[in-house]
Amino acid sequence: MASMTAAPDSGGWRALRATRGAESFRISPFTRLARTHAFAVAGDTLVALALADSLFFSIDPSDARLKVFGYLALTVAPFAVVAPLIGPVVDRTKGGRRWMVLGSQAFRALICFLMIDDIDGLLLFPEAFALLVFAKSYSVSKSALVPTTVAGDDELVTANSRLSLISGVMGFTAAVPGAILLTVGGSKWVLGLAAIVFLVGAAFAAQLPAAKVADADPSDEERAELRSGLILLSATAMGLLRGIVGFLTFLLAFDLRGGDAPAWNFGLVLAVSAVGSLAGSAMAPRLRRATSEENILTALLGLTAIAGVVSAYIGGLTGAALLAASVGIAASAGKQAFDSIVQRDAPDANRGRSFARFETRFQLFWVAGAIIPVVVPLLPGVDEFPAPVGFLGVAVTAGFAVVSYKAGSAKLEQNARDRDRGEPTLDDPFGDLDVPEYDETAEAPPPTSVSVAEPSDLDPTFDDGLESTETRATPAPPPDDFT
Repeated sequence: MASMTAAPDSGGWRALRATRGAESFRISPFTRLARTHAFAVAGDTLVALALADSLFFSIDPSDARLKVFGYLALTVAPFAVVAPLIGPVVDRTKGGRRWMVLGSQAFRALICFLMIDDIDGLLLFPEAFALLVFAKSYSVSKSALVPTTVAGDDELVTANSRLSLISGVMGFTAAVPGAILLTVGGSKWVLGLAAIVFLVGAAFAAQLPAAKVADADPSDEERAELRSGLILLSATAMGLLRGIVGFLTFLLAFDLRGGDAPAWNFGLVLAVSAVGSLAGSAMAPRLRRATSEENILTALLGLTAIAGVVSAYIGGLTGAALLAASVGIAASAGKQAFDSIVQRDAPDANRGRSFARFETRFQLFWVAGAIIPVVVPLLPGVDEFPAPVGFLGVAVTAGFAVVSYKAGSAKLEQNARDRDRGEPTLDDPFGDLDVPEYDETAEAPPPTSVSVAEPSDLDPTFDDGLESTETRATPAPPPDDFT
């Protein structure tokens, strides 16, 4: 037990304070964020289960797709327009991102309570996509807050890995009782539980430190580092993986709701996806010790491509579960590899700000991927989007990402070798040539006068046979018969 001592007497009593053991009861900022994240993931999983057995996927597929497409298109605005405008302001505000996390949890709890009465009404659609916007906003703010809860880059890698593990564990943990509750009491009971979970998450969010993500606008050096070739290549590869996640989510949601398929089928796929995410989070640190982040991203994209082909061949619920698990592994481990690339190649970049911006772009990829299986069946002459066709689409997209990522990486490596040898490259067309830099502020040198010596100046005895200019006669005009 910590001993308690009184402060020296200086005219009155003072409160006792602990001299030892107080640190044992201190909760770190990262622990507070981890608790908040756990309840956020659990709530999102429960909402997905509730919607799978609601009007959201129970009305005529064409009507459902039209509504889903419309609201998915609306979710682009907060990330494509609003986030770039308010994001920098929130980052420079002390506690700004904390309020974003707290607000997203609290508003999701409120919306879940409203959805209980609207589960069979048309208001369900705008409410569901309001939840989606707040969920994506939470992901961006969480990414910005993680660097403020750790002491350095080494801890940052570990922190991101632990949050990914928490996502997998809580996704599976919430999916199992949620599926049971869905079978026993229906969607309303699941939404009620989700509302309570979000409220608990909001309570934990209120305990987050009021940190300031960034003190100033990004410097030119930070912008240059974040626009380096390998970071942009890796961001595109990771964005395609996020697009695949969104695509598969809505492809399976519409496919597994068709016919007489029970709602627990979709719950099973969500649980398997969570297990895949958990496995990817556990594998990532070991993979990073064995090989480079670039090789990890390449291997994960290759895994996704192979899984897409195999799942298309197997088909059915088994094929869907296999692909969901594979994509869960790839997305989780890939995100950790990407974060490591940013930390390695952009050492001067503000971690919170850069992670938030990349996460915003990834959310746009997710929405773009989700729109595809929704809108394709609405095209003339297309009645449905079979899941095996979608699985092949995943394979093609991942395969394209592998080829483009490897080709781009090889080109960057070749440029680096040429630059080391002093040979011209696309980035440095002059190589080792000493080309003076143009200075706009330098004054132009004065004009140099050049004197041309006359032959007589060089040789006083030289006679050109002509009279001097003083005595030279004016030449006579040519005769009339001159030819």
